[in-house]
Amino acid sequence: QVQLVESGGGSVQAGGSLKLSCRASASTANNACMGWFRQAPGKERDLVARMPVVGLPTYADSAKGRFTISRDNGKNTLYLQMNSLIPEDTAIYYCAARESWICSGNDWRAFHYWGQGTQVTVSS
Repeated sequence: QVQLVESGGGSVQAGGSLKLSCRASASTANNACMGWFRQAPGKERDLVARMPVVGLPTYADSAKGRFTISRDNGKNTLYLQMNSLIPEDTAIYYCAARESWICSGNDWRAFHYWGQGTQVTVSS
């Protein structure tokens, strides 16, 4: 069992930046595909970015060029650096991990462990 705890959300104005962190309770997460999802009110939970154990990350079109996902295995921590934020980025952001290193597909149902979520609000 892996527990994930997010931090770093908040309120910013459009054009601002935030960095989200997700600390995993176990180093086993270092060998798993991990990702960030977001969910706005009344909308589906969508992938923002996913990070394989080895290889390049995958980003949603809305995140490309603005967001950067990274992981520090020494700290069991996943990050999401968000720049040039726009009001449409407003959502609850969730950290997630799979039970394996397999990292294909964007469906949130393929991820087994979830953090509690952190609110990101971007005002115009």
